[in-house]
Amino acid sequence: MAGRSTETEEAPATVGGYELRERLGGRPPTTVVWRAVRRSTGAPAAVKQVRLAGLPGRLRDSLDCEVRFLAAVSHPNIIRLLDVIQTQSCLYLVMELCEGGDLASFIERSGRVDERVARNFMKQIGAGLQVLRRHHIIHRDLKPENILLSCPNSDAILKISDFGLSRVLHPGEYADTACGTRLYMAPEVMLFQKYNDKVDLWSIGAILFELLNGYPPFCGRSNVQLLQCINRTTSLPFSELVMRSLHPDSIDICTRLLCTNPVKRLSLQEFINHGFLRP
Repeated sequence: MAGRSTETEEAPATVGGYELRERLGGRPPTTVVWRAVRRSTGAPAAVKQVRLAGLPGRLRDSLDCEVRFLAAVSHPNIIRLLDVIQTQSCLYLVMELCEGGDLASFIERSGRVDERVARNFMKQIGAGLQVLRRHHIIHRDLKPENILLSCPNSDAILKISDFGLSRVLHPGEYADTACGTRLYMAPEVMLFQKYNDKVDLWSIGAILFELLNGYPPFCGRSNVQLLQCINRTTSLPFSELVMRSLHPDSIDICTRLLCTNPVKRLSLQEFINHGFLRP
C-alpha cells in the first residue's frame, strides 16, 4: 500500500505532519485511534494506527480493502481518508474527525428517537451502503459504534466508518469467515454458514430497532444464547409503549430486515425503496 514513511514508531507523539493528542478508541493491541491535529494548520483529524507485526492474513486483507476503498471514494456518508502514512511497524490512516462522536453515544445520551430522526439516519446509512455496494464491499461490522456523527445533534451527517473487517464480495459470491459484533451479527454468520451482502442488512435492522426502541432487539452473553433469543422470538420485542406509537411501516421494515432467512430478508434496493424511507 502506498504512503509516506516516518522514522517514529511505537505510539509516537507525532506521525508525518500530525500531532497525536488523545486516544479515542480502537481494537487494542492491533488498532488504536487518536485525536490529532495537522501541525502546519492546526486542523483536527483522526488517526487510525494499525500495528502490522503479527496481524493475521485475513485482517491484513481487510486493511488493504479498507485503504483501497476509502482512497477511491468521496461521499458525505462515508468517512473521508485524508492521508496514509507507512512506517516499518505501523500503518496510519489519517481521516476526518467527526466531532459528534458515534451513534452509540448519541443513543446513550438521547435514548430512543422519533421516527423522523430514525428515517433521516437510515436514509444516510442507506446512501453510504449504496457506495459500498458499487465497489462490491461488504462491511461486516455495522453497529452504532461504527456510525460517526458530524455533530452531536439529530440533524448530524452520518458517516460509515471502520472498515477493518470489510472485504470485496462480488454478486453471486459468498463469504464464510465468522466476524463482526455479536449483537449486530446476522444469524448465518454465527452459525458459520456461507453468507453474502445481506449480513449488512441484518445489522442495519438491529441499528434501526435500537434507534426506535432504545436498546438492541436481541440479547445474549454468547453466540449460542443470542441465537436462542433470536429463534424463540415470534415478533420483534418492541416495548408496548413504543409499539403503540410506531407507524406500521416502521415495524414492517424492522421485521423484514431482521428476518433470519437471508433469502427473504430485504435487499439493499428493497430497503432503499421501502415506505419507511419515503418523505
